[in-house]
Amino acid sequence: MLLALVKSVGGRTDFFKWLLDGGYPELAAFSNAIRADDDAMVWLFKNNYAWLAILSNACDGDEKAVDWVRRGLTPVNFRFAMACQHNVDSLRWLHGNNLGIFLLLAHEVEKFLQYQRKEHDWPYVMHFGGHIRAEEALMGDKK
Repeated sequence: MLLALVKSVGGRTDFFKWLLDGGYPELAAFSNAIRADDDAMVWLFKNNYAWLAILSNACDGDEKAVDWVRRGLTPVNFRFAMACQHNVDSLRWLHGNNLGIFLLLAHEVEKFLQYQRKEHDWPYVMHFGGHIRAEEALMGDKK
């Protein structure tokens, strides 16, 4: 199941679907939340998986989320979130505790976050402020 999560975070839709249809919708949503899917974040909160939504934000480096994970979740969750930010101590901790699957997952998250930052910083990307979903923008005055 965790290997499927690694693949899903890496962008494999077949593994995402396997998680979703195989009884792990929270992990499918978590993988999409990591990939900046607002609907997945909302689903996690509405379905009593707020901790996964906050963990996703911690993986992204949100300081408040990191603090909450440090105080409210297990050391594995905290070390995983920090490993996603390439924290060497956390990478070593996961390795030293034989948690290789979390190292693989952290590597996939880190790869995606680097890609996301690169795309965001591209000089031809326009930043308008706020966040409007494409569907809302297309609806315009039809609401």
